[in-house]
Amino acid sequence: MPLAPSPLTPPSLRPRPGAARQRRTRRLRRALSHPALPAWGLAAGFAALYACVGVNRHRRGLTKAYDLGIFEQAIRAYAHGRAPIVPLKGPGYHLLGDHFHPLVATLAPAYRTFPTPLTLVVAQALLMASAVVPLTRWAHEVAGPRVALLVGCATGASWGIVRAAADDFHEIAFAVPLLAFAAVALGRRRPLTAALWSLPLLLVKEDLGLTVAAVGLLIARQARRGRRSPLPGLALAAVGTAATALTVLVVLPAFNTGGGFDYWQQLDGGGHAPLWALPVRLAWPPLKWLLLLLLAATAGFLGLRSPLLLLCLPTLAWRLLSANPHYWGVSYHYSAVLMPVALAALVDAVRRSGTTLGATPGSARTPVRLPRRARYALATTALVTAVTLPLYPLHEVVMPEAWSTPPRLLATRAALDRIPDGATVAASNRLAAQLTSRTEVTLVCRAPLGRGPEWVAVDLRDPSVQSPCALAETVRMLAAYHELGYRKRVDQDDLVLLERP
Repeated sequence: MPLAPSPLTPPSLRPRPGAARQRRTRRLRRALSHPALPAWGLAAGFAALYACVGVNRHRRGLTKAYDLGIFEQAIRAYAHGRAPIVPLKGPGYHLLGDHFHPLVATLAPAYRTFPTPLTLVVAQALLMASAVVPLTRWAHEVAGPRVALLVGCATGASWGIVRAAADDFHEIAFAVPLLAFAAVALGRRRPLTAALWSLPLLLVKEDLGLTVAAVGLLIARQARRGRRSPLPGLALAAVGTAATALTVLVVLPAFNTGGGFDYWQQLDGGGHAPLWALPVRLAWPPLKWLLLLLLAATAGFLGLRSPLLLLCLPTLAWRLLSANPHYWGVSYHYSAVLMPVALAALVDAVRRSGTTLGATPGSARTPVRLPRRARYALATTALVTAVTLPLYPLHEVVMPEAWSTPPRLLATRAALDRIPDGATVAASNRLAAQLTSRTEVTLVCRAPLGRGPEWVAVDLRDPSVQSPCALAETVRMLAAYHELGYRKRVDQDDLVLLERP
């Protein structure tokens, strides 16, 4: 117990009332001003939001065989030491013949411990939310805590990442944080760190080798400006280009049942597009303009001045040149890899714009004064985030109807519960995603092998039955199973469950 001060103690040495409280307040302020706290706090918050949305969408039966079911079958095979054979893609289909993404095998231990599709959903939430950390910390160094908070929120709530985090599971979940760390390292002029963060992209997807090449070219550019040798950057660019060529021309055809790369026909317009038409295809139809405009607005338009935005070019090139209209717009998961690059370009442009005007960047004591163009850019990014947030699935967290359990959902669960574990099932797109963890499931539109599946489960109200299985083909297969003697166990509200006799 501390002794009371003596009356003989000089007043200057006596503890002032509230001094301990003031010291605690100062320590708390210093802790809150540290860049790590808002960075990891925002990342944890967005990871929880992504997980809530993803898990709840699976609970509501909105996830699909394409792609959550496909990746679950692959990772389930990895978890048991087998090759990633995916029946949902076809009999004996090796998934490394579709896209080159061996890095997803790192989720096998977690899936072996928790064998459920929710393991993939939560892992994707954690991976994508971690991209918030490097961008928030760098923004704090460049322009202080307020800008860091804005950039962190803009990253976590960005339309591309939110759409991907709520859309089943995809291999690019690994690419989002890797690109965030690599882009920030480039912005900080740390070439070795940027190279090390970018190299794992070669194991995420075959086209990302070209993004690694872009990282190498930027490293070489920085080296030349600093009067250093550009050879390390050029070597990295060569490795990235060679990796893409090797995977597309050799590895993927080796695993593919057709002996080729399935997506060539999308890039060459089905084999009928002349070379002179390529520039036209980059800018037409106008849906592509929306993608480019929204990407530039996400970077506050000022980010267009940053060379970091060049990291988007490989992804934009194959998307805009493709004949697949799904690649042209702002839906699906394809834009997730663009978001960390766009936000890193924004921070880099703010840093280049005359930054602090005499203040110390990132200082908690001296407020950072930004030029007008930087403030306008940050305001534009904030506005884009606010406008797009209600258009993408993150808002489902606060929608009461998203957490309800309608009677038809209960009927669907009851029907699927009649299928025993380990059974062979032919199912429609969304029902298949509910069955991959405990049955051997294929799509209902696939031709049956041997005696056929033991069960057939189809939801004719599923809007995703148009792809990958057309509704007419699903109805035709149902009729074929009826002719084979399958017995009807459930036929209610367009929900059909058949059992093989």
